[in-house]
Amino acid sequence: MSSRGHSFATMPMLFCKSMVTKTSTRVTHETCDLRRHTLQDIDQVFRLASDPAVLQSIGGAPPSREDAWHRLLRYAGHWSLLGFGMFAVFERATNQFIGEVGLADFQRDLGDHFDGVPEAAWVFTGRSHGKGFALEAMTAALDWFDRQAVSSRSVCMIEPRNTASTRLAEKLGFTYYARGCYRSHDVYQYERMRPDHQPPERPSACKAAPVVADESGLAT
Repeated sequence: MSSRGHSFATMPMLFCKSMVTKTSTRVTHETCDLRRHTLQDIDQVFRLASDPAVLQSIGGAPPSREDAWHRLLRYAGHWSLLGFGMFAVFERATNQFIGEVGLADFQRDLGDHFDGVPEAAWVFTGRSHGKGFALEAMTAALDWFDRQAVSSRSVCMIEPRNTASTRLAEKLGFTYYARGCYRSHDVYQYERMRPDHQPPERPSACKAAPVVADESGLAT
């Protein structure tokens, strides 16, 4: 993975979709806005991580405020040390915080084809599911990522039951390439190449997309 640092001043608020210029890092759309987190977002980060729909999708116990604080600091660390990271997403019509999207290096210990490669992640409040926000916001984040040329390849991991995230990943251009195990749970690993790059060669057995049996909510 190659990375290139940027100052905070050169990466202002991002807006989902529409007008893009070569001299601007802004992408506009009528439905949602993206920006990097600030210290004032701690309450919103905590509420999102505690949202019943989020907990149902990703499992685990409800987080503490301390957990949310560590999550916020991790986001800031990504931007400071790696030059990319997660964005806070706001519904433009209401200016309400509805989720988070972006790319990160979470050090999952999933192997050389995954670790160290920017990982796409998305998570949204239950009330915002099914409205197209995730697709628009992640499209904007990936467009920014591609323009910065941070890496020619990105990845994501999805539990087999999470068909909503599987469909979203495929719409975003991710393709299945391997099966793995993360924290004792089976996961499917997906990859996406920057449009000006070709995907790496894989054994034919790795190319077939998995068959997913049931429905689930959107998750990281």
